[in-house]
Amino acid sequence: MTRTGGCLCGAVRYAIDGPDPAIDICHCSMCRRQGGHAQAAMTVAREHFRWTRSDGLAWYRSSDHGRRPFCRLCGSALGYEEDGDDHVYPNAGSLDDGGAGLSVRSHIHAASRGAYYTIADDAPQFPVLRPDAPES
Repeated sequence: MTRTGGCLCGAVRYAIDGPDPAIDICHCSMCRRQGGHAQAAMTVAREHFRWTRSDGLAWYRSSDHGRRPFCRLCGSALGYEEDGDDHVYPNAGSLDDGGAGLSVRSHIHAASRGAYYTIADDAPQFPVLRPDAPES
């Protein structure tokens, strides 16, 4: 199955070919600041991910080891990439089908969650990363 997604204005599009991605809700301060709240990040093997339209694609280097794709035209946040990682982490909210058939696997960086909300589902919570997080 191919899943597709992109930014609000359509100037950036992507496709995921391969197994359904896992979704982890990231509560770190960078994800919250970028998107205004916790981010639903999909874990996708780099070989199964491709940009199909990149007219508006831009990158923000958010740390010394990672960068965040976004649309320079509409401002949509599109995910995260760690330098040297064989996975990419597109935002599940940018999927065209709304993530049909997918579910939340876990909450990561739960110790950093915003003070204004609680995590109310039964998905496992990890203070920082999942113990089985992909190696960079």
